[in-house]
Amino acid sequence: MGTADTPSDRPVPGEAGFRARALWPDILAGLTLWGVLVPEGLAYAGLAGLPLTAGLYTLVASLPVYFLLGGSPVLVCAATSAESIMLAAVIAPLAGGDPARYAALTALLVLLVGLLFLAAGLLRLGRMTSFLSKPVMTGFVCGLAVSIAAGQFPKLLGLPRGHGDTIAQVAHLAAHLGQCNRAALAVGLAGLALLFAFARIAPRLPAGLCVMALGIAASRFFELRARHGAATVEAVVAGLPSLALPALAPADMAALAPAAAGLALVAFSQALGAAESAARRLGSHVDADRELRALGAANLGSSMLGGLLAGGSLSSTAVNVAAGARSRFAGLTTAVMVVPTLCYLTPVFRGLPEAVLGAVVVHAVAKLMKFGELGRYFRVNRNEWYLALVALLGVVVLGILPGLVLAVSASLLRLVVYASGIELSVLGRLSDGGPDWVATAQHPGAEEVPGVRVLRLEGELFFANAERFRAAVLEGCARPPRARALAIQLRANRKLCITSTDMLRDLAGALRQAGVLLAFIDPAPGTLAMLRAGGVTAIIGEERIYPDAAQAVAALSAACAGGAA
Repeated sequence: MGTADTPSDRPVPGEAGFRARALWPDILAGLTLWGVLVPEGLAYAGLAGLPLTAGLYTLVASLPVYFLLGGSPVLVCAATSAESIMLAAVIAPLAGGDPARYAALTALLVLLVGLLFLAAGLLRLGRMTSFLSKPVMTGFVCGLAVSIAAGQFPKLLGLPRGHGDTIAQVAHLAAHLGQCNRAALAVGLAGLALLFAFARIAPRLPAGLCVMALGIAASRFFELRARHGAATVEAVVAGLPSLALPALAPADMAALAPAAAGLALVAFSQALGAAESAARRLGSHVDADRELRALGAANLGSSMLGGLLAGGSLSSTAVNVAAGARSRFAGLTTAVMVVPTLCYLTPVFRGLPEAVLGAVVVHAVAKLMKFGELGRYFRVNRNEWYLALVALLGVVVLGILPGLVLAVSASLLRLVVYASGIELSVLGRLSDGGPDWVATAQHPGAEEVPGVRVLRLEGELFFANAERFRAAVLEGCARPPRARALAIQLRANRKLCITSTDMLRDLAGALRQAGVLLAFIDPAPGTLAMLRAGGVTAIIGEERIYPDAAQAVAALSAACAGGAA
């Protein structure tokens, strides 16, 4: 069936009725994206400690692979600032200052991350990879942005970089402000101001390329390196990359494996967030497993071309959408444009001030400093704000990798605390005699039937909260007016674990000895099977399983009146 030629169409490869003119919006968006990704790719390669062209090699690999395998029509699979600085943090201590070993370890790390992505996608673990809650992820990325920006200030000031954590580096800069290179400072601040100005007054303009061109012109006209001592880019290798499989040294793989897992977690969390944000705007759906497989293949390609880690860029995806992209052809157009850029345009970047590259990075990471979002967490949920603050300070004070461990630990701790909590609602019937049984705490007009207590667990029962549930149920039975019969609804449980089943069997025995009838309301098939297998129904009787609260209360009231035990 043909596809109507309307502005809302999103053409995909092989679509029936597809016509070449439908590609024009994507071609134009791809050209716009090229103007954004080229300067960012050069800057992020420098951020990762690699030759500048490594950022462009990443695009040659990631964009075509994502075009073939990806699911989102507009997600941009490219290097990002967060993953680039994390690459440098992992590789620099292991490389020992050897550029060749640095490049080899980077390629191996990117390969390992790609393999982790592929394995997770093939095992359909897409929705199980988000171990970082949104507030913790926001705090971590915000801390990364602060750390990255602080690392670029030496370029903007024309000063050598200090050592230690972010605070130590900022203190080092503050102590040496009087020695800054004024030419580098002027060029860097001018470039930063232009980037922000272009973003506001001409958002579709390739601001990064324009600022780089102006920086190169200023560098050559004023002879910034020769006459003023400002650092500039001197060696940019032209040509396409060669294909080579990274050396699979077991010792290096073992050393990089933990970092690869952390990088995969951060990269996919950001990529999935970017894909879902775009999907909400376009009214589409995100297949997390497909995204994992596409990112995995893209990183395998990037590792063999000597590129950086490729993830989903939130800022570039937003640029892609704003430029009118409707399909993955926009990214493919960008990839096609990167090839002649590598072959013919890289010598143009000779003489580019390092301060301008620093300005490009600072402008990019400024979008990640979501302090307004942190303020919203403070107003909405103070506990979540504390976790975000812990993640942010962990990166700034402890460093990137310890900060990542702290962020993941904070998320897991939050998960454990949340999951192990117990909230039991006492149910009653509204005075109008309607069929619904509602929580008495939320509906003061709801009344219990004398002698019968109906409890509903607002959450899932499992091993971490089983004993809390048991204590809460016994307390609920003893609370006046004392109940002679108890009906429990476990509506969130599809099945029960052995720990919770054994607890329910012990609870049933204790209630029976206390003369309290126990029943269950509408358990799921898996839950009912475990109640039977665990011996719970043998204690309470099969007849004590009821389809709804009304029947349970009626039967239990009659049993209590008849003296059943």
